[in-house]
Amino acid sequence: MKQLLYIAIVLIGLSACQKVIDINLNNAAKKYVIEGGVTDQINGIGVRISQTMDFSEDNTFEGVSGATVIITSDNATEYVLQETASPGVYATTGFKGRIGQTYSMYVQIGADTFRAVSTMPNEVYFDSLGLENRVVFGETRRVPTVYYSDPQGKGNAYHFVEWHNGVQERTIFVRNDENTDGRSLSIQLVSFSSDSDNDEKKIKTGDTITIEMQCIDQTVYKYWYSLDAGATGEGQSATPANPVTNITGGALGYFSAHSVQRRTIIAD
Repeated sequence: MKQLLYIAIVLIGLSACQKVIDINLNNAAKKYVIEGGVTDQINGIGVRISQTMDFSEDNTFEGVSGATVIITSDNATEYVLQETASPGVYATTGFKGRIGQTYSMYVQIGADTFRAVSTMPNEVYFDSLGLENRVVFGETRRVPTVYYSDPQGKGNAYHFVEWHNGVQERTIFVRNDENTDGRSLSIQLVSFSSDSDNDEKKIKTGDTITIEMQCIDQTVYKYWYSLDAGATGEGQSATPANPVTNITGGALGYFSAHSVQRRTIIAD
């Protein structure tokens, strides 16, 4: 009797091993993605609204039209953004954000409402931009290097954006001063392109490199840091997680009030 029971258990185990499990990757509930920014530049305000896509869909931006988008400063001035010729992109003209001001974003899409708040921190001067050699996987590559002096007092955070011959680099460059408070810094921006075997991605003589330095608040730093950790596999979670957002209401994305400085260099 015990032998028959053992055989039955083995057969059940074998049949279980042969079972095919179909995972449906296309049925995740869609979420709105809101990317909003206020800068200290003329016409430096804009919001992009899209939706998440199923696994099998083409990864192209499909804007969400018909939203109500309002930016409010802490002196209660309201700016109603209008949808541009690009669906899902909302902007206004003549606006210039101010250092130290807190801005609120309100977005309504149908019956759904989303809100976020961001304060534009003090600007830290972008001293200069250079190119330095760095050995990557045994090969010497040229990488952009930014120079700036972090002021005394922790709490400063920075987001850098790179353009190589006018094409934006997709790598996320984000830093804070947790371990570099009050120091003069030279930060090498090593991108995925720097690690690429594609010669077109390497910086060569005559190439134009532009770096934008954004001074961001702590909530926006957490967004970029968590997004970068998820993209590079540095997160501690066993399963991928959405980046930390400062938007309430269930949307993904971020709302950032930040200063903007750009430096350009031509590789010699």
